[in-house]
Amino acid sequence: QSHLVESGGGTVQPGGSLRLSCAASGFSSGFYAIGWFRQAPGKEREGVACVSRDGKNTFYSDGVKGRFTISRDNVENTVYLQMNSLEPEDTAVYSCVADLLSVQAMCSMDQRWTPNYRGQGTQVTVSS
Repeated sequence: QSHLVESGGGTVQPGGSLRLSCAASGFSSGFYAIGWFRQAPGKEREGVACVSRDGKNTFYSDGVKGRFTISRDNVENTVYLQMNSLEPEDTAVYSCVADLLSVQAMCSMDQRWTPNYRGQGTQVTVSS
């Protein structure tokens, strides 16, 4: 069965860092662009960072630009999201998706969109 599995979430103080991982199982994620989305309580899902199949193109939402870095290891079939300088507003469930869209198109998709693959999500809480 093909699916994505996220890990690395947790609780961190403002200004802290976390590294999320998105592992593909049952398929080669290297054929797909991968995106990290987040959804906070009462808010719509939003794309925060997306990376192309070869890792050369990335896209970040304005709210995370300069603080988050997306990368991928196609040998390990895993995509990472390094999150630095975390703020309480970053608190959300983070999930990864895989699809054939361009990185900008993927990260711009609204919550009505159903990607080819999507993980269950991992909770990130930023609180003092």
